[in-house]
Amino acid sequence: MAIFDNEITEKRKERFIKTVGDNPPIILVGAGTVLGIPGGLDQTYPFIPHPDYYWLTGSWRSGGVAAFDADEGWTHFIRPVTKLERLWEGDPDSVEGEDIAALEDWMKAREGWPTVVLGSPVGEVEGDAELTPQIQECLNAGRRRKDAAELEVLDRAVKATAAGHARASTFIGPGVTEREIQIELESEMFRNGAHGVGYGTIVGVGSHAAILHFSPGERKVGPEDLVLIDAGGSIDGYTADVTRTYPGGEAFTPEQQAIYDVVLEAEKEGVSQCRIGTEWHEVHGASARVLALGLRDLGIMKGDVDGLLEFGAIALFLPHGIGHMVGLGVRDVGGRALDRDDIRSYCGIRIRVDLPLEDQFLMTVEPGIYFVPGLLDDPEKRETFRDMVDWNELERWRKVGGVRIEDNVLVTEDGPKSITEEIPK
Repeated sequence: MAIFDNEITEKRKERFIKTVGDNPPIILVGAGTVLGIPGGLDQTYPFIPHPDYYWLTGSWRSGGVAAFDADEGWTHFIRPVTKLERLWEGDPDSVEGEDIAALEDWMKAREGWPTVVLGSPVGEVEGDAELTPQIQECLNAGRRRKDAAELEVLDRAVKATAAGHARASTFIGPGVTEREIQIELESEMFRNGAHGVGYGTIVGVGSHAAILHFSPGERKVGPEDLVLIDAGGSIDGYTADVTRTYPGGEAFTPEQQAIYDVVLEAEKEGVSQCRIGTEWHEVHGASARVLALGLRDLGIMKGDVDGLLEFGAIALFLPHGIGHMVGLGVRDVGGRALDRDDIRSYCGIRIRVDLPLEDQFLMTVEPGIYFVPGLLDDPEKRETFRDMVDWNELERWRKVGGVRIEDNVLVTEDGPKSITEEIPK
């Protein structure tokens, strides 16, 4: 069965094709195939369909192709359920459609027509190199705006995520390990409806909080450590993406609290900027400005705030973009507008999204301050920013590790709406 009602997927297809314009080419959107585990004989990795295909069809099954031509509209070619599947897996969910074996004749009947291949590769079919980016952008534009059905699934994913973070926040304490925190958090998300995790759960204690994608291990929480958790539960391929930073003991140390307060203020500012028409780099710049000002007030950075942003000194402490699109996967459709040559750099880093915000975009806003040895001890960076950082004062702050706070924000006509606000911070 399809995850979404047929009416929903038909409306998505209709919106997509309307943006393609007159004389559309043949469009093939591939689901992808299963990947075998090296050395695993008949074992495979869990299948995840290409999001372009899944969004258009609601089908999670491998081997399918959604095909369009202007005369007949859409035809969904699917891989029929086999006897072996029924033996080993029961009767797997499937959707109605034509046997994928018929796609070859379907294509032969349209030989010579301009063709675009989106999603995963479709056999040996070569897509038109000039047309493909244009048609891909039409599909991207449709996927960037979350419809009501997607928001309903995301609401359930957020609730599961909130339950997991709530459990973690009460479980954290001196002596527990990062791995134990992960287990408690993920178990609670599953108990509250999550089908899985949207990405590898991050739990970093102390200095590990400065490692952006840290995998939890056996390090134990100390009474003066902080604990950074970045975790989201997923349902039907849709995921929340939430970061909270907690004290390991009863309260943050004075240095941890000072950094936390600056990051929280930067997050609030970033969320407030998520309005229709605002360029995403402006959201990054607004949050980065709050961080630079806060670090200067603490004596860690020096000089004019505009200079700290323009010359990229703030990237010593904020080495990533302010966020990205989220929803259908933790990295939902982002990228840049077609009229822009490349994703540009702002405040010393390349951002993941280079677009103006539109109604129903769902964005993460996730500022942080990190004390990363690999950045702070780089001789070239120390020379470049020698007059913008008080390197002596910096030393007493390094033990903080890192602080990040992240919410998922829906852009609406009434202003920004944080759909993860219920998770305390």
